[in-house]
Amino acid sequence: MADQTADQIDIDAPEPKKKGGGVKSLVFGIVAAVALGGAGFYLTSSGLLNLPVIGGGKPSAAHADASSHGDVAENLSFLPLETIMISLPRGSSAKFLKFTGELEVEPGQMENVTQVLPRIQDVLNTYLRAVDVKDIETPASATMLRAQMLRRVQIVAGEGRIRDVLVTEFVLN
Repeated sequence: MADQTADQIDIDAPEPKKKGGGVKSLVFGIVAAVALGGAGFYLTSSGLLNLPVIGGGKPSAAHADASSHGDVAENLSFLPLETIMISLPRGSSAKFLKFTGELEVEPGQMENVTQVLPRIQDVLNTYLRAVDVKDIETPASATMLRAQMLRRVQIVAGEGRIRDVLVTEFVLN
């Protein structure tokens, strides 16, 4: 019986092809993933891709079309913030964080924002103390930190009062 089975098998029949591309497909997939990830990182960190701030709500006025504000150059009002110095934990590459900035205030809102300036300073000081040092040291952190500070300041000052947070000094020393 074993002889009959051997006679019935066609030795010259081609082997069925394996499905999948093997190593070539794997390498191509990895290269494509890295390229797309790098392109996405570049677009978001450079500001070319303008995403709304996470946390619900509408995008801030800082991201709105400049034409909706009329002649922007005539309507600019800035309120300087006091310098914030934060001591960093032991083992960090730096000992202190020094932050100085200004608030871009909507026209006619300067008095209202000035009244809550101590609360704004407090929320910025508290937020910067809570940020992990390794997050501050990364190159893309500036965009994230600025967006987080703007969102917190807008909540404290009230809706429609602050357009943007301008960072004039951010030093790890």
